[in-house]
Amino acid sequence: MIFYKTAEEIELIRESCLLNCKALEHVASVIGPGVKGSKIDKEAEALLRDHGAVPGFKGYRGFPATLCISLNEQVVHGIPSDYEFKDGDIVSVDCGTFINGFFGDAAYTFALGDVNEDVMELLRVTKTSLYKGIDAAVRGNRLGDVSHAIQRYCEQEHKYGVVRELVGHGIGRNLHEAPEVPNYGRRGRGIKLKEGLVIAIEPMVNLGTKAVRQLDDGWTIITKDKKVSAHYEHTVAVKAGKADILSSHVGVEKAISNNPNVKEVALKSEVVI
Repeated sequence: MIFYKTAEEIELIRESCLLNCKALEHVASVIGPGVKGSKIDKEAEALLRDHGAVPGFKGYRGFPATLCISLNEQVVHGIPSDYEFKDGDIVSVDCGTFINGFFGDAAYTFALGDVNEDVMELLRVTKTSLYKGIDAAVRGNRLGDVSHAIQRYCEQEHKYGVVRELVGHGIGRNLHEAPEVPNYGRRGRGIKLKEGLVIAIEPMVNLGTKAVRQLDDGWTIITKDKKVSAHYEHTVAVKAGKADILSSHVGVEKAISNNPNVKEVALKSEVVI
C-alpha cells in the first residue's frame, strides 16, 4: 500500500531530512585520509541524538551503526570500521534519521585526495543522474519515467552499470515504504505519480558491470568486478511541475569546499536544477 502524505506530514519529513543532512554536513567537514569510519559514525549519532532524533538505520533489521559507509567497490550498506581512509578512496555515506514520527534519508559520495579522473567522472555522472530522476518525479508522470531517466543517462549515454538488485523507496512513518524506485526501467510504465507521494531516489552506479554480490557480513554489497561504485540520494515529494527536494546537499557541499582533503563533485552541464 502507498501512503500519500499531507502537506503537514511532508514538512515533518523535511525537518527529518534536513537534520539528517546536518549529520552528512558534519561528515563532509571532517572526512579525509587517516579518518576512521567508526569515528564519524559515532559523531553522526551524537549529533542526531543531541537534536532529539534517533538514527534511522541503527538496529534496522540488525544493522549495527548510524551510517552506512561504503568504500570504493562497496556499493551500499557498508559497516563503519576502524579502517583509516586513504588518499584516492571514494566513500559513500548514507544516513537515515527519525524524528517527530517520520524518517529522512540522504546519501553522498566523497572523493578523498587524489582521485583518478575516470572515477571522478563516474561521480559526476551518478550525481547528475540523481537530478535527472528528480526532474521526472512530477505529478502525472509514471514511476518508470524516473527510473528510465537515470538508466538512460548512466547506461546509454555514459556506459556505466546501473545496479538492479538495490533500489530507492517510498519513505514516511517507515524507513522503507511502497513503492520501490528502481534506477532502471521503461518510460510510461509503473504507477502514476501523484502529489503527496514521497520517495527516496538513489542511483547506485558502477564503473564497470552492473553485477553485485553481498559480503559474508550479511550487509555490504560490492561490485562483482571490484571496480568502484558511486551513490547519491535525495528524499523528494512529488509536485506539479517540479519535485520538492526535502533533503539538501547544500551544506554538505559547502563543507566540502572548506575541506582540503575532499574533492568537489560538480554536476554535469546537462542537468538543470
